[in-house]
Amino acid sequence: MPDSSVAKALLLDFGGVVSITLFERHRQTERLLGLAEGALTWRGPFDPDGDPLWRDMIEGRISERGYWAERAAEVGRMVGEDWTMLTLTRRAAGDDPNAHVRKEALATVERAKRAGRKVGILSNELELFHGREEMEALNILRLTDCLVDATHTKILKPDPRAYALGCAALNAEPERVVFVDDQMRNVEGARAAGLDAVWFDVTRPAHSFAEAERRLAL
Repeated sequence: MPDSSVAKALLLDFGGVVSITLFERHRQTERLLGLAEGALTWRGPFDPDGDPLWRDMIEGRISERGYWAERAAEVGRMVGEDWTMLTLTRRAAGDDPNAHVRKEALATVERAKRAGRKVGILSNELELFHGREEMEALNILRLTDCLVDATHTKILKPDPRAYALGCAALNAEPERVVFVDDQMRNVEGARAAGLDAVWFDVTRPAHSFAEAERRLAL
């Protein structure tokens, strides 16, 4: 009989965990947009002291969507256009959005699937930020068993109902789901909802995925 204590499913945030962040892609974004090198200076979790707007988001004064709306508008102004976050992600993606999927994320998802674990995505704004066309081009989404996106559910993490939807989509009890997110408020929300949650340190992706795999007993 299978060990009922072993986690049976992996539930991942997309932005920051599966996808390489825009913070990490500044130089590439500048080249794509024809901006001078160094024009994009905000670095979020890589330099929170140098990004007051990020600190406002982390400390709850603005939402994550609010943070990215402001950054998208800022970059749009640099090129003389009016941008939303969807515009920013599309214009910064280049020809292949798969190039921005973390290799560690793909490797962990593949290992989890080979081990018979279910894998799902629980996102607050996947389609809102990336659009359906880009999502359909992402190979990693074809490997997942489910996608729960607040673009459509309108229930954002850390609302406990968001985690309940993710677990239901995986057909797994919360205590048998390993959840990974780069926002601590969402990790704390998952823990309160009974999931085994891992905070994803974007400065140490390999370490964070190794911890998720350890908890999955891969």
